[in-house]
Amino acid sequence: MIIKFLEAVGGFVIRRFEEFGTIVLLYVDTIKQLRHKPRIGHIIAQMSHLGVDSLLIVTLTLLFTGVVFTLQTAHEFIRFGAQSTVGGVIAIAIGRELGPVLVGVVCAGRVGAAITAEISTMKVTEQIDALRVMAVSPVDYLIVPRMLACMFVVPMLTIFGDIIGVFGGWVVAVYYSDISSYMFMNSIKTFAKLYDLTGGMIKAMFFGNVIAVLGCYYGLNCPEGAEGVGQATTKTVVTSIIVIFILNALLTFVIYR
Repeated sequence: MIIKFLEAVGGFVIRRFEEFGTIVLLYVDTIKQLRHKPRIGHIIAQMSHLGVDSLLIVTLTLLFTGVVFTLQTAHEFIRFGAQSTVGGVIAIAIGRELGPVLVGVVCAGRVGAAITAEISTMKVTEQIDALRVMAVSPVDYLIVPRMLACMFVVPMLTIFGDIIGVFGGWVVAVYYSDISSYMFMNSIKTFAKLYDLTGGMIKAMFFGNVIAVLGCYYGLNCPEGAEGVGQATTKTVVTSIIVIFILNALLTFVIYR
């Protein structure tokens, strides 16, 4: 019984290391393909498809996050006479952590799933094999434009989400917690710094990179059949979210130490 358990654990660990190694090799191959002239039209099309279509869900997510976060904290700040710091705290929290992480998670579900579903469908219908027959690299044609698009779109969505989140906090602070608009905005100017925003954008750029590469990897390696497309999409979302949380912790240590 113990031997079977150890065999199962060992097999799981070996498979994960094999998967990690394959992802690293794909990532290295993708970086090498960057030396070629970028397909600007393809990149812009991917930015439109992956970014613009995510605006609504990012808006709703960050708006209500700002609302709830302010509801939970403003009363306590007022109780201790620190209402003049509410706006700054909200802006720093959203700019550094809540904005990039929530946008990353949303994009992992929305963008990552879309990338995997599209590429895995191309694999199932043998379109990727057709690219290889025509001497076209699937990495250069499929992965590079999506990776560059995500590395640009996710930070832009993060900036948009930060603004929406702070706006939601402002509405609650002014119209529910009776904090003056001037006090709220002045606290942002006093406590929030530019690197609170730029640090979140750097995180978002890495998150976009991870989402695109993992989405393409699981799409290219999906099992055969329609069921395989669903399995690959699920793996992309779950793995991307886990990696985003781990990467967020590492980047926080580096950027805000």
